[in-house]
Amino acid sequence: MSSGGINLTNQFLIAMPGIGGDTFAGAVIYLCEHTDKGALGLVINKPIDIKLKNLFEKVELSLDRVDLAESPVYYGGPVQTERGFVLHEQIDDESRFNSSLRIPGGLEMTTSKDVLEALSSGTGPTKILVTLGYSGWGAGQLEEEMGRNSWINVEAQPEIIFNTPVEQRYDKALSLLGIDPAMLSADAGHA
Repeated sequence: MSSGGINLTNQFLIAMPGIGGDTFAGAVIYLCEHTDKGALGLVINKPIDIKLKNLFEKVELSLDRVDLAESPVYYGGPVQTERGFVLHEQIDDESRFNSSLRIPGGLEMTTSKDVLEALSSGTGPTKILVTLGYSGWGAGQLEEEMGRNSWINVEAQPEIIFNTPVEQRYDKALSLLGIDPAMLSADAGHA
């Protein structure tokens, strides 16, 4: 549980139009962990100019899954941008990969190379999203940003991550709240 009494694990953080800078403008972040020590999430709608097959080549693995080879790698956030993070459906076997975070009510995030080796051999998870880097907040930082109306949150739906075209993910996440993106203003209102 976070220090503010809210726990946003397994939620989407949706950037509001007035958020500063290009890093998070238009971003939808899947929050993998939110505790009193901070939060960690992965941007799910900012593909970069690397395909999965190229990433696998860089780590000297082959990727024979045609359904994944041309999938983009995503910009997960500004922290540890040289490191890969694999967001995937939960695997039944608890000790399947060396370094996985099982997200309550949600997915798993794996950072160890063995998930890539499993994908290479055709035995890995079916639905995946691979990022370079992650988005991180220190203790109380995310709560402060939410208090400034930088983000809104909604319970995550895996089909938006895995089945929705990337250019529709922001609008689809907002629609979970019944919000039309055209209704949002970059100016925070105060009564």
